[in-house]
Amino acid sequence: MRVYTTNPISKKLRVLTQIWGENIEKDLSFRIKIPKIQQNKDQQIADVRKELMNVKEIRVLAHTLPREAGLPQKTPDILEIKVSGAINEAFDYALKILDQKINLEDVYKPNDFVDLNAVTKGKGFAGPVKRHGIKILPRKTRKGRRVVGCIGPWHPARVMWTVPRAGQLGYFARTEHNKQILKIGEDGEEITPSSGFKRYGKVGIHCIIRGSVPGSTKRLIRLRDPIRPKPTEMEDLQITYISTAAKN
Repeated sequence: MRVYTTNPISKKLRVLTQIWGENIEKDLSFRIKIPKIQQNKDQQIADVRKELMNVKEIRVLAHTLPREAGLPQKTPDILEIKVSGAINEAFDYALKILDQKINLEDVYKPNDFVDLNAVTKGKGFAGPVKRHGIKILPRKTRKGRRVVGCIGPWHPARVMWTVPRAGQLGYFARTEHNKQILKIGEDGEEITPSSGFKRYGKVGIHCIIRGSVPGSTKRLIRLRDPIRPKPTEMEDLQITYISTAAKN
């Protein structure tokens, strides 16, 4: 848990103190440096309670458990999550979940709407036709057909950012809004095909979401509360049958 206060000079947030749990996963040392000598936890909590009037934010450092997901990855992904609400309530809640495992069903339930943050599939260097969808020029044109006809006027003497140009396509951070959760379960056999999922294999704890999800297989996907209004025409859906036949 990280406790933030305000710098009296720059007025920016700065870390007041960090309170570590007692049962820290060994794999976390692959990502960050864990202090060998930790301070007295009870004394730290008492000191923070005295300074709650100056505390601005309470955040928790959460990390994934890739081994439990059945991935070959060992290094966990870390998220710094702000605890909302009043400072004293946020501090008590952060102490409550400190060193605890947070499951998906503890936060969301079926038919909830969430936003998905993920990194899309990388497609490397691409031209403007594939990257921006511009029109291919006629056959009797000069200096190429899969390019823009003009990259800009004489002045300003530069190429504007609005001109479609070749460059990186994919591997972008994107957000999908208002995705509906259909099912959350722990028994992966009820949804895994007999041949396993392509490029993944068998799953354990799972979450079925309605609609497309950005990113490639085995890539981190973050769920958050939606920031846009919930669609009014969407109804609560119930899954009645899941086929587990072999898939190529």
